Amino acid sequence: MNVPDTQPPLKNSLRPLKRVLIANRGEIAVRLINACRDYNVASIAVYAEGDLDALHVQLADEAFALGGERASESYLSIERLLDVARRAGADAIHPGYGFLSERADFARAVQEAGMVWIGPNPETIDVLGDKVKARRLALEVGAPLARGTESPVDSAEEVVAFADEVGLPIAIKAAFGGGGRGLKVAWRMDEVTECYHSAVREAEAAFGRGECFVEQYLDRPRHIEAQIIGDHHGNVVVVGTRDCSLQRRNQKLVEEAPAPFLSDEQRRRIHQAAHDIGTRANYVSAGTVEFLLGSDDTLSFLEVNTRLQVEHPVTEETAGVDLVIEQLRVAEGHPLSFTESPTPRGHSFEFRINAEDPAKGFLPTPGPVETFRAPTGAGVRLDTGVEGGGHVSGHFDSLMAKLIVTGASREQAIARARRALAHFEIEGVASTLPFHRAVMAHPDFTGKQMFNVHTRWIETDFQDNLEWAPRQKPAAEPGMLHAMIDIDGKRHRIGLPAALLAHLAPSAAAPAPEQTPDEGDGSVTSPISGTLLAWQVEDGARVSEGEVIAIMEAMKMETQITAETGGRLVHRAETGATLEAGHVIAEITPE
Repeated sequence: MNVPDTQPPLKNSLRPLKRVLIANRGEIAVRLINACRDYNVASIAVYAEGDLDALHVQLADEAFALGGERASESYLSIERLLDVARRAGADAIHPGYGFLSERADFARAVQEAGMVWIGPNPETIDVLGDKVKARRLALEVGAPLARGTESPVDSAEEVVAFADEVGLPIAIKAAFGGGGRGLKVAWRMDEVTECYHSAVREAEAAFGRGECFVEQYLDRPRHIEAQIIGDHHGNVVVVGTRDCSLQRRNQKLVEEAPAPFLSDEQRRRIHQAAHDIGTRANYVSAGTVEFLLGSDDTLSFLEVNTRLQVEHPVTEETAGVDLVIEQLRVAEGHPLSFTESPTPRGHSFEFRINAEDPAKGFLPTPGPVETFRAPTGAGVRLDTGVEGGGHVSGHFDSLMAKLIVTGASREQAIARARRALAHFEIEGVASTLPFHRAVMAHPDFTGKQMFNVHTRWIETDFQDNLEWAPRQKPAAEPGMLHAMIDIDGKRHRIGLPAALLAHLAPSAAAPAPEQTPDEGDGSVTSPISGTLLAWQVEDGARVSEGEVIAIMEAMKMETQITAETGGRLVHRAETGATLEAGHVIAEITPE
């Protein structure tokens, strides 16, 4: 297999960074801005229209508008990002995670524009970002692997044939995916076809490519990660392990470091495989090698994320390493500040504070954040992208903040986490705080002798009845609307009468009015504020109770809409429509 050739730079080829453009938003943009300030380089923020007054825009040294409201029009636009970088005089770009962070074409475009790409070489991203090629590389170095297809499949029929041969469950995974998107697990034969089509849809929407491959899915597996970082001098170091088993919809909710309840041999194999994969790929900058550990102790390589991970803070806290600072040093051409795996110090948890209602199946709840009161005290760190008075957009990820709690031992970290979660207050949008509080009281997770959590634990084992979050109140009609504008990277606040703007706004831009149908009248309402992605049943067709009739998308997550009764379905909303929660999307007339 062809892998990138990364010869060590000459000593006089060091390239000090001065101005770093951060091609991202939210809490990771804030995290990178803080690191730039610590490293004494200027930070340049970018923002979509809805992020005009976002926290990362406020904190950066300079901020420039990308235009557009959706990701495709802003944070995913290579042309717009490079145009801003040139105008801002940036000499480097850090992509954060998500968006374009694992796109080799973006990395190449940055380098061709004469700027430093703060991340792995584009050739490395090509090899490891293609999960089929990554599996082959892992096989070459002797990493443990489950059975899977050698190349992407072309149809749902191929997936069904693989399931017949290998058995269920199977995982259908986007070849160019990441972050759990474009990943579907089929547990029954009658859901294999829809899982395949859903994985393709998500992969195309999130990554622009729909190729998927299939592999055997281990029973009740744990999700174990190894953080790696490499430099241009040939050094690759495993910084530590993490357990990220507590997930829903393949999106992680709680992570901890180091990964608990591993044998010495399991930890050694994980470290060795991660090191060998990174070395074989000539890995530069931060990345993560992921594994699944089955209930029968079968260990299998999963994938490599060629970027900084969302959960990197728990490794930082237990390893005593600032991974972003190391990325900046490596980008300048310096060797790593350490060449051996650090000995873990204490234990750390990270809780993803998402704008979701866990009592309603983790439905996204975008909207205004009325109160955001974070905890303090020993061992508490908060990485956040919002504050009180801010807003969570429905166009992007639901992550508001990350609460990181560290103690001298796992038991102390648990005690501190319970205290911190109890003191955390968020109002205006629903949040995952009730779920986190329940988890930290659950013996499956907090037990001293055994760890019973696995990647589908929430769906199969978690039985706590959480209270529904209060329904969001409609925003009061403002007398004045305030906004921030940028002029040559400097931000200025302006205020205009709301009545004036109302006359100027096109009627088509007005949000659809919320409809409140009578209970039992056959109306089907949207459970979330989001986009009607696809109808699964044609207009006028007959449906059965419990049948999936439509798919909605909000904050990059798909939600299935099912029929609550049988009858003839009439569409009341068009595919692609942006709808508020409670809006009538269809009516079912009993026959």
